[in-house]
Amino acid sequence: MKLIIAIIQPHRLEAVKQALAEVEVFRLTVMDVQGFGRERVQSETYRSQEFAVNLARKVQIMIGVNDEFADRTVQAIIRGARSGNEGQIGDGKIFILPLEDCVRIRTGERGGEAI
Repeated sequence: MKLIIAIIQPHRLEAVKQALAEVEVFRLTVMDVQGFGRERVQSETYRSQEFAVNLARKVQIMIGVNDEFADRTVQAIIRGARSGNEGQIGDGKIFILPLEDCVRIRTGERGGEAI
């Protein structure tokens, strides 16, 4: 089993969900997050005061999958999250971690059956 964590642009979430549905991945958790990387610092104005915003708003997606779904899940996220054909700085990252165990609370099922 794998835990796939993707951090993407918020406006690409619907495209990623669509791409995941096409490869039959329907269960995911979505969180609003902030962070910074290679993107430039932006300035915003609030009550006539200009200030630097150094944290970019992103969306984090967490998906637990069985091993046979890992590659197609990653490829679907890339298809949905990439800007244009070659992508742009700020499109995001995908982290793939081993998932030791999973438990479905309702039934007590464990492992791949619980996913």
